[in-house]
Amino acid sequence: MFSTLIKAALFSVGHGGQFAIGGGQSSGASSINGLFLAEIVLPGVERSVAVARRCVGEVLMVAGHADVNDVRLVVSELVTNAVSHTASGEAGGFVTVEVTSLDAATAYIEVIDDGTAMTFPKVRNADSGDCGGRGLWLVETYAARWGVRDEGCRQRVVWAEMSTRNGASACAARA
Repeated sequence: MFSTLIKAALFSVGHGGQFAIGGGQSSGASSINGLFLAEIVLPGVERSVAVARRCVGEVLMVAGHADVNDVRLVVSELVTNAVSHTASGEAGGFVTVEVTSLDAATAYIEVIDDGTAMTFPKVRNADSGDCGGRGLWLVETYAARWGVRDEGCRQRVVWAEMSTRNGASACAARA
């Protein structure tokens, strides 16, 4: 069933069209050209984290990306944050994950949530005894670039640009 879901996602929304992604760090915007692969819309519940992680990994592998482990980790963190800290996690909420291939070794992921006026995503310095608070630190560590932007209709987008080249994670490159 899962492979059928991936094939359906690639067929229905992964039309392979070129398009520009408006993005940039929260302080600015840039335009990135890429090959749109999939849009995955999930209910804003905890079990959607594993579904998003698996779907994104499968979509990228089908598209020829070699190493998607770091991307899976970042997707897990971003979807967890959307479900835990935004209106996406409320009754009837949704979280959307968009997957784009910038080139054969670079993926661009957007996690779109239902927003909140209360908080803005930022990296925290969690204490060693804290059970949470490391998600965006992991995103910053593993993503080549990442950022946040607000969209219309109260939606917020957290995006990450990730290397999918074998052994070339941003984390390894910084070491």
